[in-house]
Amino acid sequence: MELIANADAATLSPVALFLQADFVVKAVMLGLIAASIWTWGIIAMFRTRLGKVRKGTEQFEVDYRKAADIDAFYKAQSDRDLPVARVFAAGVAEWRRSTAGKVVDRDGTRERLATTMGAAAAHEVDVLSDRLNVLATIGSVAPFVGLFGTVWGIMRAFTSIASQQNSSLAVVAPGIAEALFATAIGLFAAIPAVIAYNRFSHGVNRIEARLNRFADGFHATLSRQLDSDR
Repeated sequence: MELIANADAATLSPVALFLQADFVVKAVMLGLIAASIWTWGIIAMFRTRLGKVRKGTEQFEVDYRKAADIDAFYKAQSDRDLPVARVFAAGVAEWRRSTAGKVVDRDGTRERLATTMGAAAAHEVDVLSDRLNVLATIGSVAPFVGLFGTVWGIMRAFTSIASQQNSSLAVVAPGIAEALFATAIGLFAAIPAVIAYNRFSHGVNRIEARLNRFADGFHATLSRQLDSDR
């Protein structure tokens, strides 16, 4: 009896279930495993990227508050690979274009500065949130793909019952186990994707709010400069 139990356990092991599965269920499993690997790769990439952006933004803002000369700070910091640095650079570039003439349209300059820095911040957020849609797609689709494998495996189990005219557990168990294994892999791919999507979306939203606050503050600084130039 012990040998039979060990054999059954080996037959129902994850590797055995995959090898014994129908080619359709195998394709489903392989696709879900690939989606899971892709998910964890995106998670690792996003975690590193957001951490770098948060720390870099904090340091940039500290340096900006300490700067006595905007032009000198621009020369030293504008080429940094940070979203906030590019928003800052866009604001300085628009400021220089708008104030280059002999007559300065103050209201128009304020409007153009707000539009330019707002567009730059939106663009940086779009770039930063790239691949989040992949996590959302995997999180929403993977359970249904696993369910498709489950349905197919159960259909195969019933086909085995009909062909062998035997409804014993030994006939039914492998097909049902394969079906449930496909569902388990689907959940294994979907759950981390959903959690990571929610977490990283929150992180991106916080960075977006920070970029907009910096743009508003810089806009206020330049607006005061316009008033003082009268």
